[in-house]
Amino acid sequence: MKTFKNLLFALLCAMFLPAHADEGMWLLQLMQEQHLADRMKAQGLLLEADDIYSPHRISLKDAVGIFGGGCTGEIISPDGLILTNHHCGYDAIQQHSSVEHDYLTNGFWAKNRKEELPTPGLKFRFVERIVDITDKVNEQIKAGKITEEESLTNDFLRQIAHTEYEASDLNGKPGISAQALPFYAGNKFYLIYLKTYSDVRMVAAPPSSIGKFGGETDNWMWPRHTCDFSVFRIYADANGEPAEYNESNVPLKVKKHLTISLRGIDEGDYAMIMGFPGSTDRYLTQSEVKQRMTATNEPRILIRETRQGVLKEEMAASDKVRIQYASKYASSSNYWKNSIGMNKAIVDNKVLETKAEQEARFAKFAQEKGNADYAKVVGEIDAIIEKCNPILYQYTCFNEILRNGIEFGTPYVMLDSLKLALQQKDKEKTARYTDMLKGVYTSIHNKDYDHEVDRKVAKVLLPLYAEMVEADKLPAFYATINGQFKGDYNAYIDHLYDNCIFSNEANFNKFIKKPTVKAIDKDLMKAFVTAKYDLGNRIVEEYSKAIGNIDLLHKTYVRGLCEMYSPEPKAPDANFTIRLTYGNVKSYDPKDGVHYNYYTTLKGVMEKEDPTNPEFVVPAKLKELYLAKDFGRYAMANGEMPACFLTTNDITGGNSGSPVINGKGELIGCAFDGNWESLSGDINFDDNLQRCIAVDIRYILFIIDKLGGCSHLIDEMTIVE
Repeated sequence: MKTFKNLLFALLCAMFLPAHADEGMWLLQLMQEQHLADRMKAQGLLLEADDIYSPHRISLKDAVGIFGGGCTGEIISPDGLILTNHHCGYDAIQQHSSVEHDYLTNGFWAKNRKEELPTPGLKFRFVERIVDITDKVNEQIKAGKITEEESLTNDFLRQIAHTEYEASDLNGKPGISAQALPFYAGNKFYLIYLKTYSDVRMVAAPPSSIGKFGGETDNWMWPRHTCDFSVFRIYADANGEPAEYNESNVPLKVKKHLTISLRGIDEGDYAMIMGFPGSTDRYLTQSEVKQRMTATNEPRILIRETRQGVLKEEMAASDKVRIQYASKYASSSNYWKNSIGMNKAIVDNKVLETKAEQEARFAKFAQEKGNADYAKVVGEIDAIIEKCNPILYQYTCFNEILRNGIEFGTPYVMLDSLKLALQQKDKEKTARYTDMLKGVYTSIHNKDYDHEVDRKVAKVLLPLYAEMVEADKLPAFYATINGQFKGDYNAYIDHLYDNCIFSNEANFNKFIKKPTVKAIDKDLMKAFVTAKYDLGNRIVEEYSKAIGNIDLLHKTYVRGLCEMYSPEPKAPDANFTIRLTYGNVKSYDPKDGVHYNYYTTLKGVMEKEDPTNPEFVVPAKLKELYLAKDFGRYAMANGEMPACFLTTNDITGGNSGSPVINGKGELIGCAFDGNWESLSGDINFDDNLQRCIAVDIRYILFIIDKLGGCSHLIDEMTIVE
């Protein structure tokens, strides 16, 4: 029996009627309760809800999964062919690339299945089952087995996921895992069973000049002309079950694959996207939005810009470095620009003012309800945020510089263990630890790391950290810089990168041959890393104390907002679980006198071409195809080659690679970005400005077929014209 509070919340969810149909990353499992299909049909959907998601039969859900660690991919053939973004496959493309085989520059096209490249570490996960466990969580709270606060912790969620999995009929089946997650800030809980395939092979990727056309300049911008796609394939054992890579594995015969439409799109056409949006924060208070701007985005912008400046220069000077750091740079640059755009959009779109109005309305609602918890919750959140602001700012600086910005370090815990073994004259442990350190050295000096590039990064970031953080908040090694090295950062860093145990192979081999306590004690890189992690632990501990019970406050606030807005929709924040968003193909007007069309064409690629700018180089073969108008069946009715298009779908990071599907359930594009004007959308959705940018599926197939010469891939797809 549901508690009254949870019954009320469930009813509120079921009552939601979209005020703005395009807003919302909707839970598939609530489609029936929310009568979502009725709203979607009004906008052009021709399917039934069960065609999209059904717990009892195969549906569109079964053709979509998690690609890698943070993207979406869709199945586009009966034999397990995956379509995702080029930037989602970038790590894999870079992993396979070398100066001799530069797939980043030249692209990769497997002409047959024997040429498809195994990609260690790359996985694809399907959603096998979704189960509502809200009642089970609440029963444990009611019985006093856990507190309400504990129900939101990772430890509890892992425990209940394990318990439910053990009792499930899926227990022990190949590739199955389970995760329990809160939704609506902990007012609902779902258990999600995933099926993971570990043999995923690279099949096709266009040259970066096509897959990343426009680079940083065009990122988050419209009009766009990027053919942002890559193709992979799932392999399984002879029984179709997940298996690690083996030559005997075969392409997976999938449950469901998407039919591809070449009919094209028109303004107003229905469009829906299924994928795994990573994170949104639509329920933040005004104080939390300000915190995002000042304690997270502002320091991130400055630090990443500084580091990227070094990387960009080094990558331009060396093909080897360019390949090594391509993925790292792209990852850093993406959310550097996002942070810039978000802060601008928050101001331009008056998000703070909107939040203030919402809070004023909520205060009035709480008073009318006579609900004391609602009346005080915003003030309590604000007080916590004020206390946390300086700590979060410090943590952002720490994370961006010391944890992620500077790569070089040493395994200080293992060195401490080795030191103890040496002191105890334990030969067995000494031998074991020294042997383990050999693997650590290799992992540090890996194929995607350049010691000299990292040295240059350290020389700009360590002084910057001292400028951004108060002196009494600096890690202990700054005392060494100011004392032993008389404030000379370059001298200190050169010592770290030249004279420490892990600095180079000669130093390391000398130490390994005869490890000593003295050598460990005087190693300044070990001292650097020890001080770094000591500081990180202190910051996390301080922040954990300051943040207090804010999760419970958010739970109360979200429940209250749902009540206040009822019957208007309030989808839960994104948390990298499968969601559905729907809207229409639509142009927009970003500012007075400016109109953006809903699609672009290959003509725009040629107009943007700049042979002197690596972001806007156009491959010779693509130009040949364009000049000859050799577009085959992929051209528009007017003979032009489509490139990208816009929809009103509500997406965010994690949706990269998501299928854009028409009203018949057919694939029409692959989502890859949002527009600059709406980068505050993760916090506050703007119905007029928010757009999803997608690659037209016709452009993708054209590149695969005409430029890549992979007509055999086209042949295995199901295509309607």
